[in-house]
Amino acid sequence: MNSSIVLGIIWHLIGAASAACFYAPFKQVKHWSWETMWSLGGFFSWIILPWAVSYVLLPDFWAYYGSFSFATLLPIFLFGAMWGIGNINYGLTMRYLGMSMGIGIAIGITLIIGTLMTPVLQGKMGMLFGTSGGQLTLLGVFVAVIGVAIVSYAGFLKEKALGIKAEEFNLRKGLILAVMCGIFSAGMSFAMSAAVPMHEAARGLGIDPLYVALPSYVVIMGGGAVVNLGFCFIRLATRKTISLRADLSVAKSLLLTNAVFSIIGGVMWYLQFFFYAWGHASIPAEYDYMSWMLHMSFYVLCGGIVGLVLKEWLGVGKKPVRVLCIGALVIILAANIVGLGMAL
Repeated sequence: MNSSIVLGIIWHLIGAASAACFYAPFKQVKHWSWETMWSLGGFFSWIILPWAVSYVLLPDFWAYYGSFSFATLLPIFLFGAMWGIGNINYGLTMRYLGMSMGIGIAIGITLIIGTLMTPVLQGKMGMLFGTSGGQLTLLGVFVAVIGVAIVSYAGFLKEKALGIKAEEFNLRKGLILAVMCGIFSAGMSFAMSAAVPMHEAARGLGIDPLYVALPSYVVIMGGGAVVNLGFCFIRLATRKTISLRADLSVAKSLLLTNAVFSIIGGVMWYLQFFFYAWGHASIPAEYDYMSWMLHMSFYVLCGGIVGLVLKEWLGVGKKPVRVLCIGALVIILAANIVGLGMAL
């Protein structure tokens, strides 16, 4: 396995770790609706940071985006909006199924769809099934799904031991939302594939290969922002139990604290895709669709590790922790199998 692939896997791990930790600052927000908190954090994550980073990177910001046709930008934007729908469904899935079952189903589906549908769209299915490297990476995907399932089962044992239940458990509604989340969240993988012309144009401007995907986030996350912010603003305007005016009327000290924590959460959410771009750039072009598999499986892995560090598994007994560790090892094994497949 060459050093570039190893580095790519490490960058994906760092990005996934940021994703696994991003909600911790949001938990410190008090007396604000989820919609207000999510909107402020998201505004920085989906709009401010992508635009600011791209403005710094590009020699001529407006000329760069103006060089692409509407036909090129529209699919990228729509796949970003698709990913945004997945974000919303993710939160609702946790509400109706709980964390362990929700994560297991949603992440498992998006891992498979985002990884395998991308080479279909790119016309690479022959290489995937017809070469030893492609077959080995497929095996890695299969092993990763098993690892996600094991970690999710550990989460189920943890919830059972602690007596944690979903807010409004509804198996039928939760399963529908989990499947929708898994399908729509894969939009990020599709968007990165559709944005290859943007990446190549950035490379042509002399931008470091690690950063060439970042300007495309203005379009991708713009699509996600329209969906997420639209959803939040509509709820704030129509729901009687929540109000932006009420959220902003809290004490000034709390207002400032809530804003800071929301922004930190948004920055951490963006950083997962910042390092995703670095990892994506380090993966061989013929296997770039494996970036999504690495990101999502590492996300589950890091989520379990973060839970252990934050002592969320205290008092659950030895079996759930043992199962979690087994699942973590299986995911690490999957990453190594994928890396070996890409190195062939």
